[in-house]
Amino acid sequence: MANRYLSRTLALQALYQWDFNGRQDDQLGEMLDYNFQEFAPDFDDEGFARQLAQKVLSHRDKIDEYIVKYAPEWPLEQITYIDRNILRIGIYEMLYDPDIPARVAINESIELGKAYGGLSSSKFVNGVLGSIFKDLGDELSEKEARLQKVQEEKKRLKEVAAAEALAEAEKNKQEDSDKS
Repeated sequence: MANRYLSRTLALQALYQWDFNGRQDDQLGEMLDYNFQEFAPDFDDEGFARQLAQKVLSHRDKIDEYIVKYAPEWPLEQITYIDRNILRIGIYEMLYDPDIPARVAINESIELGKAYGGLSSSKFVNGVLGSIFKDLGDELSEKEARLQKVQEEKKRLKEVAAAEALAEAEKNKQEDSDKS
């Protein structure tokens, strides 16, 4: 299981527990700690799951407005806990996470729906997130273009650093050879 997928799963589980147990924001950290200890004790996601869950909560009001708008036949409280929190994760990643392309957010949410939701969860999640993507396509395309530029710059910087390291190694090798 890929690290990010497992991280999303752990965040989803904590958000589900948080939602199911009365939405006590101060308990989210404890729920995440428990899930890591119980289900992934040796897993280090460098804080991705914790950050994801906390960011979802910090944007929850706006995220829930999107759910209400794009799933009008389903009052928010009638959407299952799992589907509601899969949507929250997907919407957060689509709209607010500058490092996650919108299409990746949608696909990851669909996969969570297939794995943990009911028979029609993935279709429901796909429909809601797809509608948001369709309506906000220009905004999301701009986000993805910025992300693409950042990723290209990171790649270029890694290549430059690798070339510099190689040149330094060659220089050191030559100096060692000259000393001999």
